[in-house]
Amino acid sequence: MQMKVYDYPGFPNPERVRIAAAEKGVLGNIEFITIDIPSGEGRKPEFLAKSPLGTVPLLELNDGTCISECTAISEYLDGLRGTPTLTGVVPRDRAVIHMMQRRSEALIVDAIGAYFHHATPGFGPLIETNQIPAWGEAGLQRTLLGMRYFDKILSKQSYLNATSFSMADISLFTGIEFAQTLKIAIPKACAALVEYCERLKERPSFAARISRAGSDTGLGWRGNQAEKPL
Repeated sequence: MQMKVYDYPGFPNPERVRIAAAEKGVLGNIEFITIDIPSGEGRKPEFLAKSPLGTVPLLELNDGTCISECTAISEYLDGLRGTPTLTGVVPRDRAVIHMMQRRSEALIVDAIGAYFHHATPGFGPLIETNQIPAWGEAGLQRTLLGMRYFDKILSKQSYLNATSFSMADISLFTGIEFAQTLKIAIPKACAALVEYCERLKERPSFAARISRAGSDTGLGWRGNQAEKPL
């Protein structure tokens, strides 16, 4: 099955979908179409007809069905093939993964996104028309709080769902990876989280995502290269 994914490479949500597709072995079935968000392409009528909120990523199926929101897209991709299962099989695993996925979003992905959009130039003046710097700085503090929270969890287990790699891990990693591009490092005391990220970046799906995206992502693991005081 051929599919289209509209995205803007190098940001957490598009990267989550690319990694999930690589894990499921369907990267070759996807045509990635870059939507130039900073230039306002996401606000053009032809894209809004597919994605009413003008957001990426967006999955378009052959029958014209358009699916937005990372959780929904990953659920669809996970159902295409068997292993590895990214969203859980038994009720307990599905519930835990969903819980940790939401916490990864709230404490890392959305938080560092708030910092990017409100406390940095973000996508530029064409897009960032209503910045609230204090909200952005609050997002940074929430990100650091989230890193410490996940460090405690990962000091006791290998993945967010105990011993099973899942979509929640993809979300957490891509959020932290994006923080790295903004030169926000994992606090030095969070050794378990650092080890976890180093381990995840060795998964073939992460390399496949980067090689397929080419140089347009601008992302990559940068280690503890913080310029922000932690």
